[in-house]
Amino acid sequence: QVQLVESGGGLVQAGGSLRLSCAASGRTISNYAMGWFRQAPGKERESVAQISWSGGGTNYADSVKGRFTVSRDNAKNRVYLQMNSLKPEDTAVYYCAARVRAAVTYDYWGQGTQVTVSS
Repeated sequence: QVQLVESGGGLVQAGGSLRLSCAASGRTISNYAMGWFRQAPGKERESVAQISWSGGGTNYADSVKGRFTVSRDNAKNRVYLQMNSLKPEDTAVYYCAARVRAAVTYDYWGQGTQVTVSS
């Protein structure tokens, strides 16, 4: 089992930055691909960014490309999401998730952290 806890959310003005952190426990995440997802009120959950187990591969939703950067520190068992140039439409609950390398779906999820961007 992998337990995930997100932190770093908050209220920020449009154009500002936040850095989300996801702390993992229970197992080392070095064997897991990691992802950040978000869900806004009344909308479905969507993928924001994903990073391979080694950190060598990343991909992003088109809506955040060039503004968000996902990274990981396997030695610290942490994953990060640096969010710059935030927009009101980035407002959502952000979730960290983990999946075993060969798996297609994410099996482990954090409880989420709220990000609110004011205009």
